[in-house]
Amino acid sequence: MRTISNVLRLKHEAGLSYRQIARTLNLSLGTVANYLSAADAAGIGWPLPEGMDEAGLERVLSLGAGSAAMREPAFAAVDFAYVHQELKLKAVTRQLLWEEYRESVAAGINCYSYTQFCVLYRNWARRLSLSMRQTHRAGEKMFVDYCGPTVPVMVGPGDQTKPAYIFVAVLGASNYTYAEATWTQGSHDWIGSHVAAFTYFGGVPQLVVPDNLKSGVDKACRYEPLLNASFSDMLTHFGASALPARPKKPKDKAKVEVGVQIVQRWIMARLRHRTFLGLAELNHAVQELLVRLNTHPFKKLDGCRLSRYQELDRPALKALPQAHYEYAEWKQVRVHLDYHVEVYAHRYSVPHELARRQLDARITAHTVEVFHQGQRVASHPRSLVRGACTTTSEHMPRSHQAHSEWTPARFLFWANGIGPNTHRLVDHLLASKPHPEQGYRSCLGLLSLSKSYGPSRLEAACARALALGSPTRRSVEGMLKSGADRLEPVAEADQLALPAMHDNVRGAQYYR
Repeated sequence: MRTISNVLRLKHEAGLSYRQIARTLNLSLGTVANYLSAADAAGIGWPLPEGMDEAGLERVLSLGAGSAAMREPAFAAVDFAYVHQELKLKAVTRQLLWEEYRESVAAGINCYSYTQFCVLYRNWARRLSLSMRQTHRAGEKMFVDYCGPTVPVMVGPGDQTKPAYIFVAVLGASNYTYAEATWTQGSHDWIGSHVAAFTYFGGVPQLVVPDNLKSGVDKACRYEPLLNASFSDMLTHFGASALPARPKKPKDKAKVEVGVQIVQRWIMARLRHRTFLGLAELNHAVQELLVRLNTHPFKKLDGCRLSRYQELDRPALKALPQAHYEYAEWKQVRVHLDYHVEVYAHRYSVPHELARRQLDARITAHTVEVFHQGQRVASHPRSLVRGACTTTSEHMPRSHQAHSEWTPARFLFWANGIGPNTHRLVDHLLASKPHPEQGYRSCLGLLSLSKSYGPSRLEAACARALALGSPTRRSVEGMLKSGADRLEPVAEADQLALPAMHDNVRGAQYYR
């Protein structure tokens, strides 16, 4: 509208001709004629009527129905709100929507060309929403993401390759950038890249702003995202927090979006013709180009990323922790009836009171820790033996602890406290089984008879059972019940040699 004001001023105040006005304002002769015709039709001269500003002049001239020169030909209206919404759908293009718009226009009505359709849509979209320029404080945020393209790396004979992913981290205030190649985007590589970035930056920011990658965020949410437990554990170790970008809101991490684009152009594009024989060789090349990127001068600012980092971010970053970080994986585990939890096919004990409960296991390369409601309830050295058990006696019930303490030597010690014949019979019970543990119950039942009948009577009954060749718990118990242990000892001539042990072998006492 400033142009129309100047046209009116030069015409009515300076008295210039149409051609002179066009030459002065660098306009076409037809444009000047149209402007003046529209102003005459609206009854506007120079100076402008009192109270009319530029916006008012534009409004009057645009509504001036008497000026045919200012009116555009009638075109079918476009519902740009509908166009904007449809473009969010996969595979829907502006070309398709323009064709649908053209087919919907009735015959005899002008429709916009495809080029004008796109121009009008872009102009409409610019007014839709404004982007807020974010101000980043020094040492506050580190933005992280992966590049979309991958880099092929040789992994075998011939032309066998494996794609390597490029991790990118950018500090908010200085744009200082870190990049490295990893085999996967899994939790182990994702967390390892963060640790490497903290080390490269020489400190820890207050916030890490990631995308909603599964390795970092278990459940994406606009308001309360749920972090991956291993990722959260790493951040806790370094004293940082996470602020994941909102789903489908890439502007929340615009710094790293631009950083990814720069890494693709500065590093990946320069490496496109090189062949790498391993991940270490690729990372060496990435680090060399990373130095060039961070020391390249800005176009519109003084200095470079490195100088801005040293000036802004480096003094504001928190110090790295002294304790070395050890990668830990978290998983939920259920306590079995035998009060053990299973971690990678190995079972570890927990307090028996927690049977059937769901707990959290923290797994490192060397230890397995189990937590209940945030409190550690068990810790074991990690074992790689599949199918085996690691058990702590304190986790067992009292009865199970006693059973675990049963050994042949312990039973013989108990028997010796009663008498030599009891010791002899217990020794026979243990030796007569294919495995000593098979005789534990028989020995326990035999020794428990001393509680009911007394040690002396049990010793006498064991002596008689041995003499009669019936060294079994059942024979001894029968003698104690019948009182046969009080009879005169069996004469030495009548004593029988101990037979081969078998449950079906009966002594003479059985037939009395």
